Amino acid sequence: MTEVKFFVEGNIPVGFSLSGHSSFDCDDLEGKIVCSAVSSAAYMTANTIIEIVGDKAETQVDDGLMVIRVKNPGKEAIAVLKGFRLHIEQLSLQYNDRLSILSEV
Repeated sequence: MTEVKFFVEGNIPVGFSLSGHSSFDCDDLEGKIVCSAVSSAAYMTANTIIEIVGDKAETQVDDGLMVIRVKNPGKEAIAVLKGFRLHIEQLSLQYNDRLSILSEV
């Protein structure tokens, strides 16, 4: 199962972490699709915030792990993070056995 943790400071989204995999085994096609959807959305979010918006962020990427925490997020980065959260929440409604969502202050 993929665990998505959203980082919030004073009701302002500042980042997220993804850990784990959505696949149950190597032949689990649906799990691979969910994992790809989550990963793609996460990379687009991180790249948009860092490369397009230009906000500074701490990042960590490893097998089965991605963390981004934005330092002093501006209005645009906050909007991108809110969009990412909405996207993940909608995916989790459809694939609740593959995605777990947590909020962390």
